[in-house]
Amino acid sequence: MTEERWKDIVGNVKDKFKVEDEGREHLDEQGGVDIEFIIFTGPLGKIKLEFITKPVVLDKKTNYSNRIGSETKVNYVYSESEKTNRLVAYKWEDGQEEWVEIEAGMFGNG
Repeated sequence: MTEERWKDIVGNVKDKFKVEDEGREHLDEQGGVDIEFIIFTGPLGKIKLEFITKPVVLDKKTNYSNRIGSETKVNYVYSESEKTNRLVAYKWEDGQEEWVEIEAGMFGNG
C-alpha cells in the first residue's frame, strides 16, 4: 500500500459515503508510528480504515542472563529513513460494541 493509493481510497470514500470522522495519530512506541484513519458508513455498516506507517526493523537484539528468574529483554533497532505502510480495515460490531478487524480474504480476488 502506498501513500498515493491511500489518498485515492480516502477520496473515493468521501465521494461515495458519509464520513463520520477522520484524523491522524502519532504514537512514540515502535520507533514512531503514524496512523491516519477514516470512519464512514457503507453498505457493510460502520467501517474504519487505518493507514499505518512505521519504521522498518533493522535489527533485533536479545539481552538475557542464564540466571534462574532473570528476565529477557528484546531491543529493536529501527530505520531512520525507511518506512513500511499497511492498510487495516475494521467493522463496528454493535453487539460487541468494538471494532473487529476485517480479514483480507473477505474481499475476494475477483
